[in-house]
Amino acid sequence: MKNFTYFPEGDYYICPQNKHLTTNGKWHKAPAYYFKRYATKACKLCSVKDQCSKATYGKGIQRSEYHEYIEHNKERVGLNKPLYKRRQAIVEHPYGTIKRQWGFSYIMTKRSSQRASADVGFMMTAYNLRRIINILGTKRFREYMKYIIDLFFSKIAVLDRILAHMLAYLGRIQFWHPSFTLPVKRLFLIKISVPHDSF
Repeated sequence: MKNFTYFPEGDYYICPQNKHLTTNGKWHKAPAYYFKRYATKACKLCSVKDQCSKATYGKGIQRSEYHEYIEHNKERVGLNKPLYKRRQAIVEHPYGTIKRQWGFSYIMTKRSSQRASADVGFMMTAYNLRRIINILGTKRFREYMKYIIDLFFSKIAVLDRILAHMLAYLGRIQFWHPSFTLPVKRLFLIKISVPHDSF
């Protein structure tokens, strides 16, 4: 396909034999995208057809709706090869661990993309937790989790009192005690400072 030139003005391709491959404008559906098909009847009589395509009716080109973005990405990769190689080395390691060492070589939930995404989310969460523990150690990780849980419940407690305060003024609570009421100046979430050695 790299030997075929696309002309966006007329929405057609020109092959190395200078023939026009055109489309009827119809969008076809692939599993994850839509595409147009480009072809020419000149393929049947072309002298180099065997070198170009084994199809009976000749060469057919499928152009994805995302083709321009794909080409731009290829250009960026070509201009930044060292950077992409470095990123590949960083990104491929987690996938290798998850697929080969942990055995998650396929997605169990295939009924929808949302469920499959949730499956992958659990895998990545497990990997991240394992990585944190390996780097920081179990003791520090436990301390941090204890701090997060305490912080969470303290926020919930404050929100609970704010809600009770609002419901009382709206007359939604039958049994009310003055101790439930928060002073107006304290109707905000309590800010708890993060320990210096937390991550």
